[in-house]
Order: sequence, then C-alpha cells, then structure tokens
Amino acid sequence: MRTIQLRQALREAMEEEMRRDASVFLMGEEVAQYNGAYKVSQGMLDEFGARRVIDTPISELGFAAIGVGAAMNNTRPIIEFMTWNFAELAIDQIVNHAAKTVSMSGGQFTCPIVFRGPNGSAGQLGAQHSQAFESWYANVPGLKVISTIDPYDAKGLLKAAIRDEDPVVFMESESAYGDTGEVPEEEYIIPIGKAAVKREGSDVTIVSYNKMMKVALATAEELAKDNISAEVIDLRTIRPLDWQTIVESVKKTNRLVIVEEQWPFGSISSEISYRVQKEAFDYLDAPIRRICSADANMHYAPNLVAAYLPDVPRTVNLVKEVMYLKK
Repeated sequence: MRTIQLRQALREAMEEEMRRDASVFLMGEEVAQYNGAYKVSQGMLDEFGARRVIDTPISELGFAAIGVGAAMNNTRPIIEFMTWNFAELAIDQIVNHAAKTVSMSGGQFTCPIVFRGPNGSAGQLGAQHSQAFESWYANVPGLKVISTIDPYDAKGLLKAAIRDEDPVVFMESESAYGDTGEVPEEEYIIPIGKAAVKREGSDVTIVSYNKMMKVALATAEELAKDNISAEVIDLRTIRPLDWQTIVESVKKTNRLVIVEEQWPFGSISSEISYRVQKEAFDYLDAPIRRICSADANMHYAPNLVAAYLPDVPRTVNLVKEVMYLKK
C-alpha cells in the first residue's frame, strides 16, 4: 500500500468526488490560483476549471453564505476556511442557517455542504490563531463534526462527508498536512460516527482525536515500557459520537483517560465522562481523568505554548495515577 501525505489524501477525496458528481465544487480563499494555502487543492484548478474551484475574497461570512444557498439548490459545496479561527466570522451561516435548514423547512430543503480547514494550534501563532472548536460545533443539532489527521481516515471520512445530506464540519490540522500514512489506491468510504481502536490494550483506555492522537499513541508506547497496556481510541467523529466503542473498551480496561485539545469547560471530555459514568460506572476501578488545553488563551512565547497543550509526560503521569502507581 502506498504512503501519502494528509494533504494529498484530502485532495484525492475531493477530486474523486468531483469527478463522480458534477454538483460538487470547492470554494475558499487561495484554493485555486495559489493551489491552496496549505497546497491541499494543488492542481485542482487545472483539472476542474474556475467554475468548480473558486477563489473568494477574504470574506468568510460571504462565501459561507453563498455555499449554504448553493447547497439548498442541488449542489454540494466544499467550503475551505484558511483556519477555523477565521470561520468564527461565518458562524451565523454554519449554526443559524446550514444546521437549521432541514428542521426549519420541515424537511423540504437539505443542506449537503462540507465546511473544512485546519483547526487548533500550530505552534507560535498567538491567541487568535490557535483555538480548537470541535466542542462548539458539536453542541449544535443539525451539524455533523469530524476531526482527524490520519490520512487514511481523512480521505474516507471526507468522501463520506461530501456525500452526506447534512452539513458537516470537517476539522484538520495545519501542523499535520505533511504527515504521512498508508492509503489504498482503490476507492473506500469510512462511515461517519464510528471510532477506531488504533491500539489494543487491557489496563487503561485512552481516548483522543485529531493531533492529540500523537500524544495518546506516544503515551501508550511509554507506558508499555512499564508493562502497562493501553488501549487507544481515535474518535474521528465528534458528532455523532461512537459511545459503544468507548464504553466497551472501558468495560474491558476499567480505567479511562481522555486527551484533547479543548478548553476544559464544556469540552468533549466532559460529555464523554458523563456518558461513561452513566453507562459503565460499575466497571470503573478509578475516577475518569482527562488532560485538556489550559483554561486560558494561548500566547506566543514557546514556553507558554508548551504549557498550554497536553503532552506525553503529563499524560503518562495521569495514566499512572488512575493505575494507582503514583504516590
């Protein structure tokens, strides 16, 4: 099986769906002439032309609104935001229009649109360019939320998102576009709403998603040196969330640690913790623990960036606490 970058996997997903369905088009800042801010759409203008790969002004609210209107009129837009930090300018269209189209029209209209782009921190980018928004959008009925950086998962899930009849928020990562992974050449689709067990284990369950999966998997490697067997679950889809996979893992391991790049208040880990204690309380041998981003704005200084984000040493220590190996 070939190995390709995340950006190429995303590009292939869009290209394949645009070849399959003439109603699919891509619109966003620098997606056409510049080949994409992160080169995700490289070469797509040459193949599909300016009517289907469309450069926009720097107006997220404007081109998101155009996309929502187009989706209500028998097309399938892919709206690329240069970063989800900028998408907050378009949140009215995403939350008040795309997410509510089906219910407010009594099912007369659907809104099959994908909003995609990089989310979360990417190093020293400061407080206004380092925010993670999965929990915001997952709170909205009518939206589906996907968050992944694995090239295989990203391609299969993006193809599923483009074909879906509901609006989909698709979260990527600026710092992961160059990451590589094995992706088959033949077509495949990954169902929305299904988590993936990336590493099997028996002593503790670690749940994560997006680039914090790197922390989760590296933590599992470190724990293995101390003969602690960690099962690592990649959520992939945030809404709808695959509760069954999480609960069944906790019933096996009896311990749960959640790693996420979210502010702690009202986070994905908060919801997972509630659901697990509701459905698997009698299986827990220790309190559920989590490690989130700091409850603060991220700043530019490297030491503050490091302090803000979850890391492997702190996650290892947290797991050892739930294993009662820390005094």
